[in-house]
Amino acid sequence: MGEIDRLQLRVGDADRHQVAEILRRAAGDGRLGLDELDQRLEATFAAKTYADLVPLTVDLPERLTEPESAPARPAAAALDLEPEKHLAILGGFERKGVWTVPPTMKIVAVLGGAELDFRQAAFSAGTCELRVNAMMGGVNLVVPHDVRVIFSMVSILGGHSDDKSSDVGLDAPTLVIKGTCVLGGVNVERKGRRELAG
Repeated sequence: MGEIDRLQLRVGDADRHQVAEILRRAAGDGRLGLDELDQRLEATFAAKTYADLVPLTVDLPERLTEPESAPARPAAAALDLEPEKHLAILGGFERKGVWTVPPTMKIVAVLGGAELDFRQAAFSAGTCELRVNAMMGGVNLVVPHDVRVIFSMVSILGGHSDDKSSDVGLDAPTLVIKGTCVLGGVNVERKGRRELAG
């Protein structure tokens, strides 16, 4: 398979998470600033092919290489954690207290709502991709000040909001929110980790 063909291979979630971890480590080493880290993370989770991903780490000592053949799955234990899927149809779903955040979660809210409280949660990987489909429903996220939130959503007569925090460090856990809102929305509320849920 030629070079161009290899670069046009579609990437998967594991590839995006691998690049996100490389970028986070580079930022922790002082190789990337906060703004550039955010920009590259946004591009990482929007990537469709290796041609989109490879340039994001090409100037870093640790980088994603072009696939020689079919891409192998990463061996990282955190990426083997099963994705979570939750439905809130004409009802609600809630996750709070002490829990482990998987690398991938999917929330479907139809005429219902979901609330996820991350203040006592532990991220199994540096990045969690939260896929939201809200139709006449909503998702409320309670997030500590030291967690980075990146939106990559399509909103139709709906929307999303985040009262961004200035306490986010270069090595902060990252929550990437993707999906679609139709007559619904996603709201991010920032609270301190020790603050009791109301």
